[in-house]
Amino acid sequence: MGHFLTVILNVKNSTVIHIQIYNCNTLNLIQFECGKVVTHRGGTITLPCRYHHEPEDVDPNHIRIKWTKVSDAFQFEDVFVELGRQQKAFGSYRGRVSLERAGPGDASVIIHNITLQDYGRYECEVTNDMEDDTGFVNLDLEGVVFPYYPPSGRYKLNYHQAEEVCRQQDAILASHAQLHKAWLEGLDWCNAGWLEDGSVQYPISQPRVQCGRKDSPPGVRNYGYRHKDDECYDAFCFTSNLNGRVYFLKRFKKVNYLEAVKACQRDDAVIAKVGQLYAAWKIQLLDRCEAGWVEDGSIRYPIVNPRTRCGGPEPGVRNLGFPDKKFRLYGVYCFRRNTDVQSTQAPKETITKPANSTRSI
Repeated sequence: MGHFLTVILNVKNSTVIHIQIYNCNTLNLIQFECGKVVTHRGGTITLPCRYHHEPEDVDPNHIRIKWTKVSDAFQFEDVFVELGRQQKAFGSYRGRVSLERAGPGDASVIIHNITLQDYGRYECEVTNDMEDDTGFVNLDLEGVVFPYYPPSGRYKLNYHQAEEVCRQQDAILASHAQLHKAWLEGLDWCNAGWLEDGSVQYPISQPRVQCGRKDSPPGVRNYGYRHKDDECYDAFCFTSNLNGRVYFLKRFKKVNYLEAVKACQRDDAVIAKVGQLYAAWKIQLLDRCEAGWVEDGSIRYPIVNPRTRCGGPEPGVRNLGFPDKKFRLYGVYCFRRNTDVQSTQAPKETITKPANSTRSI
């Protein structure tokens, strides 16, 4: 009898998936939903994948399990592979990934200490000597999208510079899905910005003349994929949970930028980055009607409950621009990292390689 292999992705609140699956289509004509799991930066998440093979007495040493991250541009990044008693994790996943081992046929992996860069689509591939089947699961992050432009002004960033400024502000370039979700939640921004796939888009909730056409429907405007080196726009960044707390430093007098940096340091903290302020506003519900310096030299303040003297009728992080760092005086937002967080790395496993094994994983 020949071997038959089926991989099953079992996601809570989703239909069980019997596969092969490619781009959310099944070759076996069995109904399913694409799997998605949601967590936040610093969390631990299981990417579910189960398989069933017939006959059931197949040697488990002949089963290879491989996890790969797949980008929107169909670039592949190795995450984890197991063949028999041999295992290997790759790149930034080393020390953070382990198999769940919930029972026979369980190819699920657990990722610890989730980072912003872990967001995306993952492929589970299970192989034996006769079959090679795959399934996909999306790892989503709770967080917030925010528009960003540098002190030099609007439309000054090529793609690579946009990536870097987001990183400097404790964020990554947002995906289209993240920007679309932010638009559904009310984000309205009339300047185009880079997304992580190399496209340039902007969200409009309230159509107006200066943002395309007033009679155009609301939506996410899309300029398509642009030249990453030669064309310049703003950026849409994404950030998630904070391992710490952003707060407005109470002082008797206002300070210039350099004094603000030193004031946070004296308080055993650092001046907050823009992404940290947005995360504190969105996730920790920081609400403060006082303008303060942040790390990039801009003046901002977070409003959860809008009121008359706090910058308009909508919640958000107000931006007063980039004033003179030496002569203009404001308050300051600081960030203090948690110091009591326990390690969430994957448990270390001892792998024994058979003496006569010459197979590569």
